[in-house]
Amino acid sequence: MNSSSISYKRHRVPPQTIAHSVWLYVRFKLSFREVEEMLLARGIDVSYEIIRRWVIKFGPAIT
Repeated sequence: MNSSSISYKRHRVPPQTIAHSVWLYVRFKLSFREVEEMLLARGIDVSYEIIRRWVIKFGPAIT
């Protein structure tokens, strides 16, 4: 199996925040807006649309 490395280039948010957001969405089956609110409570202001794009780009592949 060939594993490709994930590239977080050209993102204004640290890779740890992106990975945590995707993990929250996938692991706990939260909505994008719920993840947005959780990040906002921690002082990270991103829209639910950005989180949706992160999940598509960095989330698990659905086959």
